[in-house]
Amino acid sequence: MAATFVTRFAPSPTGHLHLGHAFSALIARDAAARAGGRFLLRIEDIDQGRCRPEFEEAISQDLAWLGIAWEEPVRRQSEHFDDYARALDRLAAAGLVYPCFCTRREIQAEIAAAGNAPHGLDGPVYPGTCRGLAAAERDRRIAAGEPYALRLDVAGAIARAGHDLVWREREAGARRARPERLGDVVLARKDTPTSYHLAVTVDDAVQGVTCVIRGRDLAPSTHVHRLLQALLDLPVPEYWHHRLLLDAEGRRLAKRDRSVTLRALREAGRTPADVRALVGLAVKPAR
Repeated sequence: MAATFVTRFAPSPTGHLHLGHAFSALIARDAAARAGGRFLLRIEDIDQGRCRPEFEEAISQDLAWLGIAWEEPVRRQSEHFDDYARALDRLAAAGLVYPCFCTRREIQAEIAAAGNAPHGLDGPVYPGTCRGLAAAERDRRIAAGEPYALRLDVAGAIARAGHDLVWREREAGARRARPERLGDVVLARKDTPTSYHLAVTVDDAVQGVTCVIRGRDLAPSTHVHRLLQALLDLPVPEYWHHRLLLDAEGRRLAKRDRSVTLRALREAGRTPADVRALVGLAVKPAR
């Protein structure tokens, strides 16, 4: 018997949804409908400093207005920090996690001094400054209350998981994971018990997601997610990184750019059919 198709839409409640969000949510919902599968809503609210309850409520209102229904209960990352802590503890027990005390300014200065540094998903790859710190030095600095991040030792992780990790991309077929391109990514911080990379990898496994649908801007992160799946013995979903919607200047739609929100469109009298047309989707999705 074929596995049930399960996908998700996973926004962060840090602002109102815009057309780019609508595009991603509709693609995921339509894919689930065509496959006779399941569509899930997940609220990615690990950033407690920026996430707001009113934005989560607005997300529900906007999706309902678009005609999108989802299964209950909704998974909120802030309610599952224990899940991420267990995963992090497992990686730490394998010797694959280390504390990093570098500030952003110190990292930038070291990268600048090094000249041509490789670039990853979020900019230049972390140079591994704290990877070689002695255990006593790490313990001393933690005891002194210094802020720190917990990073994945990617070289050690690859040595443990192997170099032949692959995943299937919906539009490109088999892809080989190259997590070293992103360097020693942050898995948690002293004041935040998880990062995007760790949380979404654990969430997709816990929720039984079989197809991760998200924008192409997040495609590079899959290299690290595939590595984490191997280290944590998690299933490997299919991935579908869809095209991004751009503004008139060719920039990706984003909350920080005050992109047109679904709330503004609704208040202006536009309809869900108008939104589908604006994002280039058929008015009546295939069933």
